[in-house]
Amino acid sequence: MLNRRDTLRGLALAVGVASTGWAQRALAAAPAPALSWTPKALTVDQARLLDVVAELIIPATDTPGARAAGVPRFIDRAVGDYYTKDQVDQLLSGLARMDADARAASGNVFVDLAPEQQVALLTTYDQEGGAARGQGQSHFFPALEDMVTVGYFTSEAGATEALKYDPVPGAYHGCVPMAEIGKAWATR
Repeated sequence: MLNRRDTLRGLALAVGVASTGWAQRALAAAPAPALSWTPKALTVDQARLLDVVAELIIPATDTPGARAAGVPRFIDRAVGDYYTKDQVDQLLSGLARMDADARAASGNVFVDLAPEQQVALLTTYDQEGGAARGQGQSHFFPALEDMVTVGYFTSEAGATEALKYDPVPGAYHGCVPMAEIGKAWATR
């Protein structure tokens, strides 16, 4: 049976995987293939950039990466259907900044950079994001990492292959007589 300590440990793993040490794993990420899906809320260029960044944050190892788990498509859908205008604006301005910074550094868009250059830019954004959070400010990169992490660990691949998966946690006892249960539960 899952207890609070195990739950917190699992949550810490899920949140911490994408934000700690991802840069070392990212250099092994596969180059960006053509999109196998049609973006609804993002442009094709934004979706390709998101695809590359998501795969750099959670690359394929012995488990599927963000691309195989459908994270870019998940984020595209969230942008179109669920995110607030402020969240969408933050993401889109962050994606635009990535391409602008890549062009300023090398003359190419982000997806055309070498993996080492991509990781260097993402490391800069990660450091900026950490400093911004420490000062109570927002930055696009921690929000993007959070989106990638949520998209990955709520996907089938993330939930069943990257995490320990128990499809039926604990026994189910249906139709139990009320006399065996006693009082009903309530919270304060």
